[in-house]
Amino acid sequence: MWPPALYPVGMSTSPEARVYLSEGFRWDEQRAYLFDIDGTLMRHRDRVHVDAFFDSVRGVMGQELVLDGVTLAGNTDPGILRDAFRLASVEESVWRPHREDMLQAMRATVAARRGEMLWTIMPGVEATLEHLENKGALLGVATGNLEEIGWIKIENAGLRSWFSFGGFCDRFEAREEMIAHAAEQARAILRSSEGGAGLGAPEPTVCVIGDTPRDIEAARTNGLPAIAVATGRYSFEELMEHEPAACATTLEALLEATTGVACGATSVAAKESEHGV
Repeated sequence: MWPPALYPVGMSTSPEARVYLSEGFRWDEQRAYLFDIDGTLMRHRDRVHVDAFFDSVRGVMGQELVLDGVTLAGNTDPGILRDAFRLASVEESVWRPHREDMLQAMRATVAARRGEMLWTIMPGVEATLEHLENKGALLGVATGNLEEIGWIKIENAGLRSWFSFGGFCDRFEAREEMIAHAAEQARAILRSSEGGAGLGAPEPTVCVIGDTPRDIEAARTNGLPAIAVATGRYSFEELMEHEPAACATTLEALLEATTGVACGATSVAAKESEHGV
């Protein structure tokens, strides 16, 4: 049976706002931030992205894809295809030569149907982006989506102008490799903006923000702190088991606990015309 959506609305819920900060971690004083998209910045309640998987495999390989048993949350688009073929006992020699054709078919499907996408921006996202931007942070995305698909989602939601770069999975099946690439992009941009780091200067701090254990583990593999938010499939308690540097039920809860100011009282509205919200 096909799932109703790749990242459906009916995910983790919590009756109360909860926030955890590890000792000494100043979550809003990092130099750069890598935001996951699905489950972190927004949720989608349509079938466009998931249909792209089925359509691509059917169109390129002439067979039906089965996603039962495949972990979607925190995975990458190429990783989802890989895992589905492995569970179906399809040899790599059969499907991998067609990988790029399937990925391109996915991009084309989502681009053609972008007008059908239905999204909800997660609580506190825009206020958090504004808060971090005002503190001089560099903002980027780091997602398991293919680049074209990821930017379509960001653009549709009116969030594009907050982000100056992105890490995507077109060349990476493993999330930790995508995070490594995105983090190096962030450091290169920061070094360039500062005229190049001096000899022996510390590397700029880069922080990962996501909603799954895979975000936390990918950050840890790369020596990066992670902020986990329970706005995806995983609860606050489940995310805490993986020991992120910070954890919150929502970005809204994290921001309010830190600043003492309700997100509704921030000046995001004043920037609506600039950011196309």
